[in-house]
Order: sequence, then C-alpha cells, then structure tokens
Amino acid sequence: MNDTSTDASRSKDADMNSLLNKLFHAERWQERAAAARELGFLKDGRAVNLMCTALKKEQDHMVINRIIEALGRIGNVKATSLIIERLQEAMEKNTLDKYRLIIIIESLINIKDKRALAYIGHFLNSEDEEVRDLAREAFDIIEPNWREIIERESKERTIEDIFKTKL
Repeated sequence: MNDTSTDASRSKDADMNSLLNKLFHAERWQERAAAARELGFLKDGRAVNLMCTALKKEQDHMVINRIIEALGRIGNVKATSLIIERLQEAMEKNTLDKYRLIIIIESLINIKDKRALAYIGHFLNSEDEEVRDLAREAFDIIEPNWREIIERESKERTIEDIFKTKL
C-alpha cells in the first residue's frame, strides 16, 4: 500500500469514528440524524454492528429513520433482523406511519435479504397504492420468481409462511 492510499484509509477511518461518536453522543437529534446519514454514504460494513446498537437504543423517530436508511444504503444482511424488529414493534403498537414503512421497505430492498419477504408480504395487498407498489417492487428485486412461487404454494400456505425463514 502506498502512502496516499494509507492516508485516505486513515482519513476514512477517522471520519467513520467521528460519525459513530456523534451518532452515540450528540445531544441534538439533528446531529445524530446527520451522522447516521453520512455513515450510510460511507457504505462501510464495519459500521453496521455499531449502527445496529444505536438503532436499538435510539428513541428519536427521525434519527431512527436515518439509521434505517443508512443501514439499507450499506446493504449488509446483519441489519435485516433489527430493521424487521422495528417494523414489527411499530405494527404491534399501531404506530407505523407510511413514511417509516417506506423507509423500511426501501432499506430491505437495498439489503436484498430473502428473509425480509415474509414481513414485506403483509403489504402486497395494502390499500395504499404507493405501499403496495413498493412491496411488489421489493419482491421483484429480492425474489424475481415470487409470483410463480406464490401461485404454486398458496393453495396450502400463506405468503408469510411461504417466504418465512429464520432471522
């Protein structure tokens, strides 16, 4: 490795460490949200575990949205189960808003983990056209043959059961 690439690597590491520090310790939600967003643009998989930890502890809805978006941008399957947990929690509490749902589905599309299909399947027949179309897009991207699979399997099982795998 030459000195230039070593310096660039150190700079990227320093940026990531600074952003992670802000994500965990900044008092203002705007700073935490901006840090999460920037971490997503770095697309460095090394940040995923710490970002998942931040997602578990974060209470501010805007910061949560930015973390979920960033995890989707990074595209690491390690984030799938935690994003789905947030989706399930919001559905159980009846606090799932359309904006959060779209962020979650888009992030899961970017991650491309087939385990998410069982949870996205709930929205394939949504009354909201935008949500329904996005759920179908997710299926098209993650499992292009989903329609044939459902047609073949739906006589005996639900969509959730067809695509359910362990998280």
